[in-house]
Amino acid sequence: MVSLAIHCASMIRGPLAAVILGAVAAASCRATPHKSTSNGVPLLADVLIPASTTMVTAWDIPQDPLAEKSLDDSRLSKDIRWGYKLFTDTPHEAKQYAPGRMSCSNCHLNAGQRERSLPLVGVAGMFPEYNRRSGRLYSLNDRIVDCFWRSENGTGVLEETGLAPRGSHDAHGSSSPESRAPSEMLPSPTSKEVLAIAAYLTWLARGTAMGKNPTWRGQNTIAPSALIPVGQLDRRRGEDIFKERCTNCHGVDGQGVAVGDKKPGPLWGPNSWNDGAGAARVYTLAGIIRYSMPYLNPGSLSDEEAQLVAAFINSQPRPVFPFKPTDYLTDKLPGDAVYYPKR
Repeated sequence: MVSLAIHCASMIRGPLAAVILGAVAAASCRATPHKSTSNGVPLLADVLIPASTTMVTAWDIPQDPLAEKSLDDSRLSKDIRWGYKLFTDTPHEAKQYAPGRMSCSNCHLNAGQRERSLPLVGVAGMFPEYNRRSGRLYSLNDRIVDCFWRSENGTGVLEETGLAPRGSHDAHGSSSPESRAPSEMLPSPTSKEVLAIAAYLTWLARGTAMGKNPTWRGQNTIAPSALIPVGQLDRRRGEDIFKERCTNCHGVDGQGVAVGDKKPGPLWGPNSWNDGAGAARVYTLAGIIRYSMPYLNPGSLSDEEAQLVAAFINSQPRPVFPFKPTDYLTDKLPGDAVYYPKR
């Protein structure tokens, strides 16, 4: 439309040409208004809630499939909507795979649509990609399974049953006359819950280029030059900072304080992520803390303070991931993987 107007204007001399171009420019601006949060904050690239916003955007979901009119009653649309529900309320929507109280959205804030809070908009097109922890290519579904097993402590059901060959209990606590193999108790890439979350994440990637990393991906990292050797991080200083800056939302016990219908996931203890999760690594957790916390003043902690708080949190007890011996067999064990025995 604009190029046609320019062509026409080039054939018309004088003030009339300026009027045509001015009208077209104004119409173009009206046709592409910038999107914003419910309180008027412009979205980053029209898709992400800015990292600098606080509690006023806690309930904002820029792309909400439950309110999206283009989704119909097809199986795919239903899976997209259920995937969103699974993502934002994992313990209730997939309680057999999330025995604790962690939801995907506890780490990926605003349903994976907030800047520097591990946003997932446009990320689906990057899979398959290499996973250093497992030493192989991962599909999107593989990555979702990993989150279930680790961040939601899905392997906790194995501990609950004791892997007993007889008289075991199912994920709901009832007796099972016949044993089930561990693989049958854990989510797989073809589990309906995994497929639904994959549908939601793929929906978030519509219109983006395949194989091109979004500019907002990988921004939750502290510069290598600012990293402090894990052995030099004073956990007691981290605890002091935690008590001063984090307890309004997370509580002194780290189990979370409810604000309306929002409540942070437990930072340690039996209902938190297990010790094989990405957040169980000090530098990984520090990157999340540095840019998305404290929630009422994100980005206000220094690189050092974020690492100290992460060292404190990851010195606390948490569920054990039973398959740690199979991790990092191809790539070197990271120095901040504090729950792994040194090799």
